[in-house]
Amino acid sequence: MGKRDYYEVLGVPRQAGEDEIKKSYRQLALKFHPDRNPGDKEAEENFKEAAEAYEVLHDSQKRQLYDAYGHEGLRGSGFSGFRGFEDIFSSFGDIFQDFFSFGGFAGQTRQRSAERPGDDLLVTLHLSFEEAIFGTEKDVDLNTMLACPQCGGSGAEPGTKLTTCPACQGSGQVVQSQGFFRISTSCARCQGTGRVLVSPCKQCQGQGRIRQKRTVQVKVPAGVDSGTRLRLRGEGESGYRGGVTGDLYVRVEVATHPNIERDGDNLYTKISISFLQAILGDTVALPTLDGEKTLNISPGTQPGEVVQFSSEGVPRLRGYGRGDLFVEVEVRIPKQLTPRQEELLKEFMELEKEREKHKGKRWPWNRHKQHDKDPMSSVQPEANPSWD
Repeated sequence: MGKRDYYEVLGVPRQAGEDEIKKSYRQLALKFHPDRNPGDKEAEENFKEAAEAYEVLHDSQKRQLYDAYGHEGLRGSGFSGFRGFEDIFSSFGDIFQDFFSFGGFAGQTRQRSAERPGDDLLVTLHLSFEEAIFGTEKDVDLNTMLACPQCGGSGAEPGTKLTTCPACQGSGQVVQSQGFFRISTSCARCQGTGRVLVSPCKQCQGQGRIRQKRTVQVKVPAGVDSGTRLRLRGEGESGYRGGVTGDLYVRVEVATHPNIERDGDNLYTKISISFLQAILGDTVALPTLDGEKTLNISPGTQPGEVVQFSSEGVPRLRGYGRGDLFVEVEVRIPKQLTPRQEELLKEFMELEKEREKHKGKRWPWNRHKQHDKDPMSSVQPEANPSWD
């Protein structure tokens, strides 16, 4: 099932302002918060859906992109929502602060998990012109943080486990009194997680991950172009202490072709023929990305004429079929001639002059005959027509 419209999720009109959007989200977040709906999967999904809608609509750039292109436009920009509750609480802490500070959940506080998601990675992949057109598979080498093989990502030395933090007794919060006020802060000993490592893993020093080299195979679809971003879920950095792995973004850069230009899904090239081929017509071989093709030159082809080959262009990345191939004809004029060639061309030129001369003479005569046939015409033929 496709995603619901974000304005519908928050229950606001498309022209809603920032304050109205924020107010609506606060109400939904309070209604569907996991602490108020323990074990309710539907409430959890509504909570995530509202957070994703707010993330887009309160950000002017994301909102503009969504208004113009919808969910597809956001996917093309790399936006993918939130991985879990921790992402939401981290992003909108100012909103949830009110819930926690003023008893919105009966004085309860939410522990932070020791797990933290890994970072997304961005790499640039250089492709040849042909690889971008027809697609390919490439290996990308990464030097990144991966789950520690000794502790399996937990951060604890094998045979040991996390224990309740003695400083906060597992609450993740430390309460300090100042006169009439009580201030709750995140526990410095456990970083708000409520648990501590008794024996941190010696190989990763308790982080649950170490820097390693690895190779990722990237399948490049046909039709990509410079600036295209491919997303490989779960191929980024490993999370901290077993957290969710980030994503890998691959930005494509395509080399130019010496004889072919691209514009969207269409390809453009040129072919050079002699002036005699243009006059008399001919059949010539045309090299293309799909192999050699036959191009029929019609008699009387003019310089700059364009021949179109349908469905011989670029495969459509987000659709079916291919674009077209356009071939512009260039006519070569020789700079040097043999005596015999010059003789023949001069003879041809004289014949052409004679033909043009006779063509010019017939025109006034035809005009004269036309007026003779029209009894209503008052225009009289010229007595001495000019042939220039």
